[in-house]
Amino acid sequence: MDIKNLNNLTPFITKDGSEIRELLAHRNSVIRNQSLAEARLPVGTSTQEHYHVKAGEIYYITHGAGQIRIADETRDVKTGDAIAIPPGSKHKLWNTGAEPLRLLCCCAPAYEHDDTVITETTP
Repeated sequence: MDIKNLNNLTPFITKDGSEIRELLAHRNSVIRNQSLAEARLPVGTSTQEHYHVKAGEIYYITHGAGQIRIADETRDVKTGDAIAIPPGSKHKLWNTGAEPLRLLCCCAPAYEHDDTVITETTP
């Protein structure tokens, strides 16, 4: 049985500049075909625009507010919102709120740096 507690995980920086804590994935559990992580964006920051060749993503906002752009559409997002990001779709997330933006990220297949293609040079 694999049980991971968010407070006991060491964060790392993804290729797009997000700080994440990987809850469950092939690197730390029996899970093989997806991953679940918590990402955090400080106030006033953003990810670099990017896409994933293979992985589809689901973002679920747990704290804060921001904006997300997927392809050519930009929308406001807030606590309680779930966002579907298909494989191959360019996307970028901004924290426009007054507190750290925190979200759960589910990737299938699991997140890999090699599956991330950066499409801009600065966040």
